[in-house]
Amino acid sequence: MKVIIAGGGTGGHVFPAIAIGKELVCRVPGIDLLFVGAQDRLEMEKVPAAGFKIIGLWISGFQRKLSLKNLMFPIKLIHSTWKSNQIIKNFKPDVVIGVGGYASGPILKSAQTKAIPTVILESNSYAGLTNRILGAKASAICTAFSAMDKFFPASKVYKTGNPVRQEVAHYQGTKEDAVKSFNLDPTKKTIIVLGGSLGAGTINQAMIDNSDLIKLNDSWQWIWQCGRRYMQKCEASETFYLPNVKLLPFVEKMDALYAAADIAIARAGALTIAEICLVGLPSILVPSPNVAEDHQTKNALSLTHVGAASYIADGQISDKMISKLTDLLGNRSKLETMRTLLKQLAKPNATSDIVSIVVSLSKKGK
Repeated sequence: MKVIIAGGGTGGHVFPAIAIGKELVCRVPGIDLLFVGAQDRLEMEKVPAAGFKIIGLWISGFQRKLSLKNLMFPIKLIHSTWKSNQIIKNFKPDVVIGVGGYASGPILKSAQTKAIPTVILESNSYAGLTNRILGAKASAICTAFSAMDKFFPASKVYKTGNPVRQEVAHYQGTKEDAVKSFNLDPTKKTIIVLGGSLGAGTINQAMIDNSDLIKLNDSWQWIWQCGRRYMQKCEASETFYLPNVKLLPFVEKMDALYAAADIAIARAGALTIAEICLVGLPSILVPSPNVAEDHQTKNALSLTHVGAASYIADGQISDKMISKLTDLLGNRSKLETMRTLLKQLAKPNATSDIVSIVVSLSKKGK
């Protein structure tokens, strides 16, 4: 069996892709697996680190505002389409999986023109334009949210949930162990601040703006994941020097991070949503306004409408962060309700269910 997994760009695409790859290796002896990503993006580092082969395409997104970068878009698209055709021709996959991101489109399009079965992973509650176009000829569309038949043919939609990192689902240890692994105090409330794999400028600024209040609330402690590109700015802030704040550019031990937390302040990317549901972590969601079709707001509202999470608009996080935390951390019953509702929404078998669909399509193709 030969499978291509295409896409990436952010952790929300890359880590589910790796989770699917690992499950395929476990389930299909002798599988030949190839990843295809975008040059100079996160997948070119993380996929080889996970032990998989990857080929990079010269591709980037189309800027939705006036930008000189758009002058290169047609050239990159033509080049990536040509290279995708070569990859499909040489590798001869039985199935191609698209996880979203720049590289997903040209590879899936090339596979569909050659009648190779394709599987789309639509991780958000609002389907992206590329996935909507490719969905008409896809063999299966795996989704994490309900009512996705408004974007795709209903007969092809499978509500599997989003794959999560295996270590998140299987943390070995206690909450106290997790807190101590970050050299923090197990007797204090632990708040984790997540800006996604690339960091979030507004959330970081809120941490900087609220340094005095963070200092005053010494019964709280913070693990602040700021993103590598923001590290220098955050290290120059007063917040960085507070004894109850631990600043990290990126967190490798996500299983321990979630286990240590009493509450999270986070973006509303699909992977974050899937993981906080799985571990039942109460969260204040701060959707990024800088994403296609404002899909993070739609992701966040899917949880807040049922009482499973709280919400602050991106432009209000500096003003409302501390008061919202005070309200939630002082309301034990509200937090317990959130934990219960989140776990009800979780899809712990998402990776396995997606791989079952891929294996089934491979057999049909033969």
